[in-house]
Amino acid sequence: MKLHLRKAGLLLTGVVVSSKLFAQTPDSTKNYVQPFSGEQNFRTWSIGAHGGMMSTYTIFRGSEDYKTPNERWGYGGYVKKQILHSFGLQANFFRGHVQGTNPDGINPFQRFETKIKYAVDISANITLANINWKNHKSLMQPYLSVGGGSMNYSTSLYAAGATSPTTRTDDYQQFYIPVGAGLKVNLAPGINLDLGYQVNFVQSDNLDGYNFGGRNDKFSYAHAGLEFSLGKKSKPQLATHNPVNSMRTEYLMAERALQIQVDQQKAENQRLREDLNTTNQNLARLTVDTDGDGVLDINDKCPNTPKGTKVDGSGCPLAAPVTKVYVTEEDKRVVKDAIANLEFDLGKATIREKSFPSLDRVAELLVNKNFSLKLAGHTDNTGSDALNLKLSKDRAESIKAYLVGKGANASRIEATGYGKTQPIATNATAAGRQQNRRVEFTLY
Repeated sequence: MKLHLRKAGLLLTGVVVSSKLFAQTPDSTKNYVQPFSGEQNFRTWSIGAHGGMMSTYTIFRGSEDYKTPNERWGYGGYVKKQILHSFGLQANFFRGHVQGTNPDGINPFQRFETKIKYAVDISANITLANINWKNHKSLMQPYLSVGGGSMNYSTSLYAAGATSPTTRTDDYQQFYIPVGAGLKVNLAPGINLDLGYQVNFVQSDNLDGYNFGGRNDKFSYAHAGLEFSLGKKSKPQLATHNPVNSMRTEYLMAERALQIQVDQQKAENQRLREDLNTTNQNLARLTVDTDGDGVLDINDKCPNTPKGTKVDGSGCPLAAPVTKVYVTEEDKRVVKDAIANLEFDLGKATIREKSFPSLDRVAELLVNKNFSLKLAGHTDNTGSDALNLKLSKDRAESIKAYLVGKGANASRIEATGYGKTQPIATNATAAGRQQNRRVEFTLY
């Protein structure tokens, strides 16, 4: 029966003790989506609401029926479907008031005020500047929009000095063309600040109640609001996602895999050099029995045994009676500290120096108490199966090699890699993937 320890908690299953802890790496692929993934991996629907100022003054200046614009409030909302990273369709609605004074020409009225009861349109929304190689996503996304729709309005006309309408027009239903530009700022995952400016070209000259000069009327709407993405929070917004950066991430992962292979080949070359040195030393010991245990050094698997020690045919001390092994609370603390301080270089099997002191104490524990240790490496599902399996195995082997180098018995340490085949949490969230990237230690 065993006792398993995890970073998240403690599970008691019996008297004899086993310590199992997870060493995890930081999440460097939050909301990562592989290149050329389908739209099901993104949030593509959003809704928004906004408010702002309406005016007869526009950036497309020209001769206006009324010389002086008076800004009035307006408000509206929209539903948007993002089809591509840089293109979406948006259904818009707004209403408000447009006002002007000081008419041009022979108009007998001093002021007009038009009430836009409703305006609805369908617009194409083109997102700019979300494609770059460096950032996972950009903080701001400029955009352009153009569309067409219909508005319903009525106009009140005021004579000079009048405070009440002198006359009112009937309701008009007119086609209009909205042309706009804006900037969206990412405030939080799924929430954007929307700053926009829109010029609405009315396909008639009666918006101000005054047909003069044969020119169609137009008015502007400058607004600010919030946009909310719909769907699972674990999915990124399609409009803010950067496909170029995803391809760069995929390239860097392959580059790290190649570096791991190079490091392993260097380690293998070093091992071969050490084996050659050992062979040369053995040739010099063909007739030497340094520790005087009756076994020549060439056959002595346990050199330097104390004088008088009873040995077997390989020169190793005869096994003492087997005793039951118990892992104490202090032993568990040593292992727990080692795992808490265990760190690897990102995407590699190289142990960082800050982990060495606590691993040294684990090695001392294995030597002094003759414990056995199982190391099991695991990853999340980011990247290919082969790469994940190799990285998990290499990290477990790297820990084993370090402990053996500090005197631990290699035959009592087992290192295994399982890749992404044994998750302990969902890989659909960043927190779940972080739990799945771990090295399990079992001491017995």
